Amino acid sequence: MSQETSKKIGLITGDEKEWPAAFLAGINQQKGFVGEMAKIGPTYMDETIPYAVIVDRISHDIPYYRAYLKYAAIQGAHLINDPLTKAIDQKFFGIALMQKLGFKTPRTVVLPNKDIDVETSPNSFRNLKYPMSWNNIIDYVGVPAILKDIKNGGRRDVRRVSNVDELLRNYDESGIRTMVLQQIIESDNHIHCFVIGQSNVMCLQYSLKDGRYLPDILPIDTGIGKSVSKMALKITEAFQYDINMVEFVTEDDEPYVINPTNPSPEINQDLMTTEQFSWCVAETVNIAIERANNPIPNNTTKRFLH
Repeated sequence: MSQETSKKIGLITGDEKEWPAAFLAGINQQKGFVGEMAKIGPTYMDETIPYAVIVDRISHDIPYYRAYLKYAAIQGAHLINDPLTKAIDQKFFGIALMQKLGFKTPRTVVLPNKDIDVETSPNSFRNLKYPMSWNNIIDYVGVPAILKDIKNGGRRDVRRVSNVDELLRNYDESGIRTMVLQQIIESDNHIHCFVIGQSNVMCLQYSLKDGRYLPDILPIDTGIGKSVSKMALKITEAFQYDINMVEFVTEDDEPYVINPTNPSPEINQDLMTTEQFSWCVAETVNIAIERANNPIPNNTTKRFLH
């Protein structure tokens, strides 16, 4: 089959190197498929999208990429993952949803913005309670706590606070970002569940001390591995992500959902063993091929075109 008749799978990514290279190599080993770094921009209204599937790893940081991907979805490309879902997927929403699903979560508060990047007047804030009771906030969440951006993905702008003064100092530096304050579940047992295709899961224990995953993969048919894998699958199915990582901590063998979604998790051998990395590569290749052969509607197309 020539390249002209092969199905194209495009990848949009940033600084990462190991997984993109391995993923594209895996796609290009499949008969009838071509994997490549997508080249885009500017996008015209009558433009043809050459990709059957686009795997997106960075549109959460690049607004133009989000605009292109929404257009690509309307034109029939399958997106891994859908930017409309990612747009509503924020840390506070995710924690609230986890509670509705019956899962244990840390106590969490979303805070009004310190600054706003649009022109406002005093009346713009007449619905906002003021002043805020910072002591009540700390009393509810408890200390130590984590102050972090409401947006999902990565660990940028994360601050540990131990009292009201530290909270106020870090809040004053938050600028236009929307911040959440979240209870810290004191535990050395952190478990990250990688879910691919809403059906396949790999659960790894993360070592805070070493900054990487422990070598053993948790069994998903017994013990804590069974519990967290079932939860991770249910969460990922709820969001309809084809790639997701769910983060848990356990306290007295009870799992708490810390971050229900990370649709662009880090996949590299600084964090993982070769076996763990190879699993992620193989499963992401498989789901991209599956979605190219048997596309299912993205949220974009389901919402507006069906």
